[in-house]
Amino acid sequence: MADFSPVELLELFQRAQALFTDRVDAVDPDQWEDEALPGWTVADLVAHLVSEHLWAPPLLAGEPYAEGRFPDETSDLLGDDPFTGWETAADGSLSAFAEDDALVRTVHLERGPTPATQYILEMTADLTVHSWDLARATGGDAELDGELVTAALVFAEQLPEDGVPGVFDPPLDVSASASPQTRLLARFGRKDF
Repeated sequence: MADFSPVELLELFQRAQALFTDRVDAVDPDQWEDEALPGWTVADLVAHLVSEHLWAPPLLAGEPYAEGRFPDETSDLLGDDPFTGWETAADGSLSAFAEDDALVRTVHLERGPTPATQYILEMTADLTVHSWDLARATGGDAELDGELVTAALVFAEQLPEDGVPGVFDPPLDVSASASPQTRLLARFGRKDF
């Protein structure tokens, strides 16, 4: 992994959260049922991130991953106020990652023990890519922060060449001379070219 200090990782995570928050805030009320990704509405996409961020506090507190322990990734998580649902989950995960020793811990994910520094980088990549998904689905600004793209690429380059079935879309072929954003999106099965 690239040499990101814990302070840098937390700052990148905060920026990625802010980027996604801006995208959620821009969703028009009539766009929640629009398709964001194949099989997912805009509401489903935001609910996925809500679920991911509800996981962070108990995982960083040392609780192991357990099937059924964490919320389902359905738009039901959003309730009547999707923005507040997202903000509440985001605030909780940011508080958990910002604890004094949080980034020296090991979290117990479904795939096994994972350094918290790897977990926050994965969460940053997820926020960054899904910010693009949400912007594309709602007609928003699809340009991503270059430093977030760089950090997300560091995570993406650690994934198996054929992707992670059921977790990340299979990567697409793209020219090595493509922009970092295009390479990142292609690595996660998105076409921005």
